[in-house]
Amino acid sequence: MKKRGAKALTIASALITYTERSLRDLVRDHSAGNGTKSSDAQSTNSQVRYQQRELLESIVSLMPSEKAAFPINFLCCLLRSAIFLKASTSCKNELEKRVSAILEHVSVDDLLVLSFTYDGERLFDLESVRKIISGFVEKEKSMAVFSGSGDFRESCSCSPAMHRVAKTVGTYLGEIATSGELSISKFNGIANLVPKGSRKVDDDLYRAIDIYLKAHPNLDEIEREKICSSMDPLKLSYEARVHASQNKRLPVQIVLHALYYDQLKLRSGLDNDRSTPDAAATRNQLQADVSLIKENEALRSELTRMKLYISDMQKGNNQAGTGSSSKSGTSGHKKHTFFSSMSKTFGKLNPFKHGSKDTSNIDDDVAAMDGTKPRRRRFSIS
Repeated sequence: MKKRGAKALTIASALITYTERSLRDLVRDHSAGNGTKSSDAQSTNSQVRYQQRELLESIVSLMPSEKAAFPINFLCCLLRSAIFLKASTSCKNELEKRVSAILEHVSVDDLLVLSFTYDGERLFDLESVRKIISGFVEKEKSMAVFSGSGDFRESCSCSPAMHRVAKTVGTYLGEIATSGELSISKFNGIANLVPKGSRKVDDDLYRAIDIYLKAHPNLDEIEREKICSSMDPLKLSYEARVHASQNKRLPVQIVLHALYYDQLKLRSGLDNDRSTPDAAATRNQLQADVSLIKENEALRSELTRMKLYISDMQKGNNQAGTGSSSKSGTSGHKKHTFFSSMSKTFGKLNPFKHGSKDTSNIDDDVAAMDGTKPRRRRFSIS
């Protein structure tokens, strides 16, 4: 058919019909959940599994090069079959590239087909979903670079296709958030693939985070802050902010952000959820004020710690000064008593104890020290 110049859509239609007949248990009625049960698929013998894998790889190799020749739900169904049958890496990569090329047309149900097993009981594969979203974002960035429209990041985030994909990914995360096998790293890994600027509001992402926190009630404060790091609380709608301000499952920081945003809007007199000419300037001011509040809180806590440290130092110095003064007072009292006693002892031996520094009476003192006393004369008239 290719050699005779058949159109790509004609070949694609023939391949779809052939696939639905030959791999009926794997690809038919996948959206309604009527596909093969996991237990039935596991009971299939290895020979049948091998034949199905070979047939699937042959079908993928015969696909025309036009990316939009196949409907996206058919491609997602083929990719799930390839993952289940453990097809070659080249086969899975080809299907992932085709889905990524038209991801703006994907629905949440199509992504759920890739994520859960055939019976829908547990998560099947998230790596393919991550590759598909990452490939789409890279394609949008490349298109923005080649178009030469200024900042490629901003132009990529503002494209209508990126807006649709961002909304679909947010809703998709809300659908898989109840799974106990979904870790915080996997949740954030998928949520952070989409640029934050591509979301006009983060209500879908907030709903997904709230569902995740409700399904995982044993998370501590740090883990809850990690799961909320992919969301911008300043981009929530008024209803979402009201719900967040009363949500006890959210960390305290997110609640404070929501309350602060409402207070700032009340002060500025802006209408709730209505576009204004200076919306970007208002948002930048909000972010600057929030960062300033964080810095003030950090400085206040640091100042409190310094005050406590200085008061502890002063208490220690006062205690040390009291102890040294008491010791010095005791030793001084003992020293005074010792020298006073020694001075009294030496004073008894001092010949000049009662004398003065004047040396005019030295002769009299020497005479007084002599043993002969002067004879007392008796004066008479005669």
